[in-house]
Amino acid sequence: MARGVARALGLRYLDTGAMYRAVTWAVLDRCIDLADADAVTALAETALLDIGTDPTKPHIAIDGHDVTAAVRTAPVTAAVSAVSATPGVRVALVQRQRELIGAGGIVVEGRDIGTTVAPNATLKIFLTADSSARAERRGRELAGSAPDDATLAATEADLRRRDLADSGRASSPLAQASDAVVIDATSLGPDDVVHRVLHLLTAVTR
Repeated sequence: MARGVARALGLRYLDTGAMYRAVTWAVLDRCIDLADADAVTALAETALLDIGTDPTKPHIAIDGHDVTAAVRTAPVTAAVSAVSATPGVRVALVQRQRELIGAGGIVVEGRDIGTTVAPNATLKIFLTADSSARAERRGRELAGSAPDDATLAATEADLRRRDLADSGRASSPLAQASDAVVIDATSLGPDDVVHRVLHLLTAVTR
């Protein structure tokens, strides 16, 4: 949805979740203990992150390693909530995210954008959907086809686990901003959501 809106408006696009995933990939690659907050924070503070803001060519690299595909693998998904809950990591990456956002002209997606990263955004969307619908979509995204029942169940359980972890973390928890517009996409397709967001944006920028 975020990429679709950015493409439609000719704006830049930023996937902040990919940044946390890239740091997580590096933590795992270097065999750093996930519970070692100092070491994990030090990596986040010093790592060279290169994330593209072209919505038609999303990519991310860390310390010269292209990890665009690697950040979506199961090991990274299993560990990213622990890494992103580290307060020092959030401080380091939120600073970089704000630098990338700059004066605006960008569509940003993530779990703390409206509440922490860009509280003064022109339009805030809190996108939600039934967990089973989200699991099916994630399965299709990763496998390119409808997931089988076992994969669907495992994906849904993982989504619930991550939601619970991200909602309960002390630093920048997943939460709906008070002035965000809620869109329930359970029964909506990607184009439907994009059109709804574009309509909302037109209304707030008149």
